[in-house]
Amino acid sequence: MSTEVLIAGAGPTGLTLACELARGGVPFRLVEATLGPRPGSRGKGVQPRTLEVFDDLGVVGRALAHGRLAMPIRSTAPDGQVTTSGAEPLEERPDIPYPAGLITPEWRVEEALRLRLAELGGAVEFGTALESFEQSDDGVSAVLVKDGRTETVAARWLVGCDGGHSVVRKRAGIPFEGETRDEVRMIVADVGVDGLGRDAWHMWRHDEGLVNLCPLPSTDLFQYQASIAPGQDPGLGLVDLQGILERRTGRADIRLGGPEWVSLWRANVRLAGRYREGRVFLAGDAAHIHSPAGGQGMNTGIQDAHNLGWKFAAGASPVLLDSYEAERRPVAADVLALSDARLKQAIEQKGIPIRRDAKTTQLAVNYRGSALTRDDRDETAALRAGDRAPDATGLSTMDGARRLFDLTRGARFTALDFGTAALPPGLKTSRVVARPAGAGELADTAGHLAAAYGATDRTLVLIRPDGYVGLISDAGDGEAVSAYLAALR
Repeated sequence: MSTEVLIAGAGPTGLTLACELARGGVPFRLVEATLGPRPGSRGKGVQPRTLEVFDDLGVVGRALAHGRLAMPIRSTAPDGQVTTSGAEPLEERPDIPYPAGLITPEWRVEEALRLRLAELGGAVEFGTALESFEQSDDGVSAVLVKDGRTETVAARWLVGCDGGHSVVRKRAGIPFEGETRDEVRMIVADVGVDGLGRDAWHMWRHDEGLVNLCPLPSTDLFQYQASIAPGQDPGLGLVDLQGILERRTGRADIRLGGPEWVSLWRANVRLAGRYREGRVFLAGDAAHIHSPAGGQGMNTGIQDAHNLGWKFAAGASPVLLDSYEAERRPVAADVLALSDARLKQAIEQKGIPIRRDAKTTQLAVNYRGSALTRDDRDETAALRAGDRAPDATGLSTMDGARRLFDLTRGARFTALDFGTAALPPGLKTSRVVARPAGAGELADTAGHLAAAYGATDRTLVLIRPDGYVGLISDAGDGEAVSAYLAALR
């Protein structure tokens, strides 16, 4: 049996890639070694940029329905002093539709993506393990095992989304550079809790270490986190978790139940030496693993998949596929540095709450300098090719009021023309006019669009299928757009 893309691993990364391929009409198979969906809250934070990806994929409604935006953090110091952060009202901005991160269990994220994949005609092949593969100049021959039976699959491309212990990465011979820090460990569990409100994420700092209880929206559970000192053998039973909680909070009135899922996490900080070996690619934890501090891991993997998926759907030309590692590996390197620094701070200072700020939202991630960028602006411009394409509200079309993301959704290049440029036929185009009189025309009634893009009455912007600016021409050069698109083939 043959397919275009074989995806190993059906966590958030593999599912996002499968959704992207399904809506792009690219044949694929998505295999997962486990027998069914994995339990556990694991990565519970969905950052604003990832919510924009989910908006584009058509799953943001499900994610929001099972989560909570901007959950307050209530921190109790060793002296009993309580501080609360993150309880301020969300600032509404026309360029950012989701101004805060979402707390939701990771299994809910996977559930939403599986449902969307089913709507797009795809499915996960659970209980199917990738045992081995060989590659040639033309493709990959992979051996799959299900219920003790083997199957050989021919694919044009193989993508390893199979986690930190990736079979794909190991068999491709790609080094996983970094270190495992046994001195930094943490118990993570999903537990029932009596005697504690669900209105905030609760954190306690103690000389022994930190302990956290975060309510998991759409469930009756909390995620329990407790740092474990070097050499300590904590035990993972209910009695052990309860004892740690009582010592570090000084409270006996909070009672735990369960746990329904529990894991002992060790700090791994590793980055794949490369993201590609011939016809084999890596994405998500198979390419980078880091601490949970800052809530970056799952989000970075989802955005890896969003970046790679549209490039397969757009024809998988060498220039497109070569840009994947060039764009995404530097992002992972920055994330590793950020999460590692935040983890060290939290451990050294006995659990000072992990900050939510511009560095963690991932809205500032950019691909400036990528081979897929073109612009005629100088370096002082606020918005350049390679930046995230900002949203804008207050747009008027023949179909009524819209925001820009409503018009760019759908895995296609979109031209945003503030002038009268001659553009390639068939290109999805939104022209800014005083009064919309036809399809593809819009009025910037509030001025938010021009402000976000620093536009003049000639500016031309080409937005990539993954929501990043590919080209900006303040000269309104339509031929530059034609040349740009031709170079991707």
